[in-house]
Amino acid sequence: MNNALGGSAVYASLACSLFSNAGIVGVVGSDFPKKHLDLLKSKGIDISGIEIKKGGKTFHWKGEYGADLNVAKTIKTDLNVLTGFNPVLSDEFRKADFLFLGNITPELQLSVLSQMEKRPKLVVADTMNLWIETRREKVLEVVKAVDIALMNDAEARQLFQTTNLVKAAQQILRLDSEVAIIKKGEHGSLMFTKDSHFACPGYPLENVKDPTGSGDSFGGALIGYLAKTADFSHANMRKAIVYASCIASFNAEDFSVNRLKEISDADVEARFSQFHEFVRF
Repeated sequence: MNNALGGSAVYASLACSLFSNAGIVGVVGSDFPKKHLDLLKSKGIDISGIEIKKGGKTFHWKGEYGADLNVAKTIKTDLNVLTGFNPVLSDEFRKADFLFLGNITPELQLSVLSQMEKRPKLVVADTMNLWIETRREKVLEVVKAVDIALMNDAEARQLFQTTNLVKAAQQILRLDSEVAIIKKGEHGSLMFTKDSHFACPGYPLENVKDPTGSGDSFGGALIGYLAKTADFSHANMRKAIVYASCIASFNAEDFSVNRLKEISDADVEARFSQFHEFVRF
C-alpha cells in the first residue's frame, strides 16, 4: 500500500480517541492531504498542535514484513520535515493531565515533558531500537522521568543488554518508572510493578494484513482508557492492557488506519469479553 496514512501520533491518537479526548503535537509537510486532517478532526482529535511546514515534505517510511510479522524490514526512511523539528506546546496542551510521548528522539520527549505546566497525572513513553542504538543514555533518562515505560521485547533486551525480560523489567523499575510494560507483538504483553506482574495474551487473529502501528495503537489505547477511568490501581491497569491489546489487534486486521477509523464501542467491548473468556480458567 503506497502513501498510506501512518505515524506514531496518528495511530496513538486514533486509538486514544476511542476512550478519551486526544490531541496531537507533530509536524507535516504541505504535501500532507487535507483528508487526513479531516479524519482526525472527525474523531474529536485536537489537531491544533500539528505544524504544517510550507514547502516541506512529510516524513515517509517504507517497509515490508516477512514470515515473522513481529519484525518489520525497513526499506527506506525519509525524515523530511522531522529533521530539525522542535515541538512547542500551546498553553492548553501544557495543562494536559495525561501525556503520551510517542516514538520521537528521547531529547524531544524530554523537551515536551519539560514544557508541561505541571506534572501530568500520568506520563507514558514509547521508544524504538534506533534511539537505543544511537542515544542509549538519553533513552534511560526518559525511562527514569516517566510513570510507564513502554517498549517491545527486542528493545527491552537491547536497552538493558539481557536476554531475560524479567531482568529487563526490573531494570526499568529501578530507574523509577512506576510500571514497565513490554510488548511482545502477536504474543501479547507483560506488565511489571515493584509488587506484581501481569501477562496478557495476544488476540488470536486468523487474517493479519498489516501490523504497522499496532504498538502505537496499544500505547494510545492504554493511556486513553486510563485517562477515562482515572484509576491507576493494579486491577485497572490490567483492564487497560487488555483494552489496549484489543485495539492493537483491530489495527492489524487492515492496512494503515482503515480498521481503527471504523471500529465502534460495541466492537471493542465484544473483543474485550472474548479476551476475558480466553484467559479464564
